[in-house]
Amino acid sequence: MTQLSFKNRIALNYIITTGLLILVVFFTLYYIVKHAVYSHIDTGIKVELQNHFNEIKVVNNAVILVDEEEWEEREHNTVDINPVFVQFLDLDKKISEKSPNLKNKRLVFHENVENFKIFDAKIGANTIRQVQAPLIVRSKKIGYLIIAMSLNDSILVLDRLFDIMIMAFPIILLVLFFIARFFAGRSIKPINAITSISGMITKDNLKSRIPLPKKHDELYTLSETINSLLNRIEDAIEREKQFTSDASHELRTPLTVIKGTLEVLIRKPRDHKEYEEKINYCINEVDHLNILVDQLLMLARFENQKQNILRESVYLNALILDVITLNSEKINNKKINVKFNAEEDFYINSDNYLVVTILRNIISNAVKYTNEGGEVSVSLSKRTGKIICKISDNGIGIAKEDLETVFNPFFRSNSSLHPEIKGTGLGLSIVKRFTELLHITFQMESKINTGTIVILEFNEEMK
Repeated sequence: MTQLSFKNRIALNYIITTGLLILVVFFTLYYIVKHAVYSHIDTGIKVELQNHFNEIKVVNNAVILVDEEEWEEREHNTVDINPVFVQFLDLDKKISEKSPNLKNKRLVFHENVENFKIFDAKIGANTIRQVQAPLIVRSKKIGYLIIAMSLNDSILVLDRLFDIMIMAFPIILLVLFFIARFFAGRSIKPINAITSISGMITKDNLKSRIPLPKKHDELYTLSETINSLLNRIEDAIEREKQFTSDASHELRTPLTVIKGTLEVLIRKPRDHKEYEEKINYCINEVDHLNILVDQLLMLARFENQKQNILRESVYLNALILDVITLNSEKINNKKINVKFNAEEDFYINSDNYLVVTILRNIISNAVKYTNEGGEVSVSLSKRTGKIICKISDNGIGIAKEDLETVFNPFFRSNSSLHPEIKGTGLGLSIVKRFTELLHITFQMESKINTGTIVILEFNEEMK
């Protein structure tokens, strides 16, 4: 089945709705006209019924017209305009008198119809509206009176009205379809323009933007939203390019160092101590390269992925002690005083591996950037249903203007001032990404030569 265009779908939906509305209007109009016609005829029948009751008298139990000649003349004159049929019956349902316009026909008395109830009936092939009522004189029923009026003209009018509506309905719908299609086409012209301009935007041409319409309507909002999306895509691609460039540089640097060291080493014979020194230097660079590759793989693995999260009960106190133990060699070498304070045992429902990675990066940074003989403090507490982990140090700190930038991959604040401190610049990027994945609130405050404070807010495990 061929898919209708958007323009045709708009027109089709419009005429379906309008068509249903027209049908309701047509049928309502038809039944209003029909009700008016029948009400007019029923009123006429009631008037005729009352008139004939007033124009008769009974002599010896026989019905006699007060002025028969006038009655016959009136009935004759009204035959062609609005035929009124009158028929008198005795108690045996035999005709005692009838109007001249009935000629050789007769009105049928219906036993199953209530007295004075107006209903549809037939005279031969003609449809009539009829009422039948008893003739009562001095509380005694002496016969029946039947009054009827022709419905042929009314039915003809109603039938013609119905036929006109049936024929007009598809014509109206067809005209409405083309009108709706025309206006729908005009309405979506700006959308076609947006589509055309969007088609020209490629990865090599991300600077183009959709012109905003003058009117602040839905199309203005759509254009603004698409432009905003393009801005985000452009920023993401630029960050991706920058990340790729930085990653290539960071990977190339240790490889270049290793290659240069080995080339120098084989140019001429060296003593054992010199060989050992250069090989250990290369090993350190390989270790640095391994750390860098591991962190890059970690970022790539968890980029925009939540299916890798394996939630379980995590004992925070034990994790922190394990991370401190892993850094014990660095802590002892720099004679750093590490304090850990926990009010009680704290459990969270989270991914153990990701939480360990977050804590390891933050605590190892605190140890790395704390001066010899300094202090690192880790505390756990509870506040308004949240578990607060506070990690602080009195190290070299981070410049205020770098507090946001430090979360960018490979960025290291004032790294040139501290060449002795090695790092990849990926640790805080990983922390930022993992805290977002686990919905952990992450805050960091820092001041140059004063230290850094990191606060993590965990949701407490429901017991």
